[in-house]
Amino acid sequence: MAPLTYRKTVFFLGLAGLLFSGYLSAFKLFNDACALNEPCPYFLGISACWYGFGMFLVIFSAAILSFFKVISIRSLALVSTFVSFLGIVFAGSFTIPEIGNMLSGIAPRYALGLPSCAYGLVFYTLVFILSLLYLKKNKN
Repeated sequence: MAPLTYRKTVFFLGLAGLLFSGYLSAFKLFNDACALNEPCPYFLGISACWYGFGMFLVIFSAAILSFFKVISIRSLALVSTFVSFLGIVFAGSFTIPEIGNMLSGIAPRYALGLPSCAYGLVFYTLVFILSLLYLKKNKN
């Protein structure tokens, strides 16, 4: 993947994740309830969407810094790989039990078909795969 294509793709995936998690976080902040009529997963007493917002903010910020040559594209790939891996572990730890509950019929119906954490997991996985591929292709 060409450097500019990689940079743009991570930028847009980061932006999409940031907007989605930002919506969930803002809804939680202003309504004291989770968006999309879902149960709210918590980690250490804080809504999971806030952690997602923070991780997507790091990925998005790194992409912007890379566009302006404040950090190298390799640094973008390293940061994106690390943060998206954390995001996969984090979102996956909420998504897997929720999907299991869906399959067993004890989970609520989700407004978007799947729990919101599952969509974060998809974005993190895409960023992770693209970043690993970029690092593998551009080893120096």
